[in-house]
Amino acid sequence: MVRGHPTDAAARKICMQVNLLCIGDTVGRPGRFVLSQMLPKLVEQYDLHCIICNAENAAGGSGLTHQLYEKFRRYGVHLITLGDHAFRRQEIIPVLERAQDIARPANFAQAAPGKGWAVHETRQGPKIAVITVLGRLYMKPPTDCPFLAIEKALSQIPQDVRIIVIDVHAEATSEKIAIGWHFDGRVSVVFGTHTHIPTADERILPNGTAYITDVGMTGPYDSVLGRRKDRVLKALLTGLHVPFDVATDDIRLCGLLVSVDSATGRATHIERIQVNSDASVSDSGAAGDD
Repeated sequence: MVRGHPTDAAARKICMQVNLLCIGDTVGRPGRFVLSQMLPKLVEQYDLHCIICNAENAAGGSGLTHQLYEKFRRYGVHLITLGDHAFRRQEIIPVLERAQDIARPANFAQAAPGKGWAVHETRQGPKIAVITVLGRLYMKPPTDCPFLAIEKALSQIPQDVRIIVIDVHAEATSEKIAIGWHFDGRVSVVFGTHTHIPTADERILPNGTAYITDVGMTGPYDSVLGRRKDRVLKALLTGLHVPFDVATDDIRLCGLLVSVDSATGRATHIERIQVNSDASVSDSGAAGDD
């Protein structure tokens, strides 16, 4: 990795394997429910040190609120990323302006509230940074170049942060893969979100960066990308405007487990995970507050 090896004795003492879990788009109440139920078990099972979660679709399927931001923190999420719906709920803006554990896309306009990267310091010592960017192919709103935005973020992240993760929130698989290759060896993980479909291309690239094109959705899979099938089909078949309500059944948590050497920032293990929940969550379910 460009940041090299730790040079002082204090840094060498905390060299360890750091286990990260990168969780895909959490959709509505069902996604939050399975996250709240399963995350403690996953932390214990995999000895997780840092959980990174895309909360792009957490509030009723689109955006994030202050209340739900606090819920994610209580669930045990350490770093939150957003995407093209980052500002869909205006009440999240004060959180973006003050919180240090949430990142909106780094290639938004310079005047946009919030930052494009965030840092978490683990209890064991190593620090993890996450950068999030939007793709430019087939995406709205129009954004700056994601490659240049990542370069800028890398120059701003403190030098003692050796583990860096990129969430590429994009439609085009080609764009995600290109970002993975371009930053191979300079960051620890590149994972894709936004398309809600888990891909089977997880691997560690030649220079030590763990990569996957999309980690998949955390939410109801008896659906069309988390939305009720009947609503989406009616819209597609008739051309009518139909509310795309969040579905409720076949709830799963999808994510990527990565182990990283804290001394080098290189990934040593990568594993795609999917956890099924037997429960269904109705509109009045226990996860609360859309």
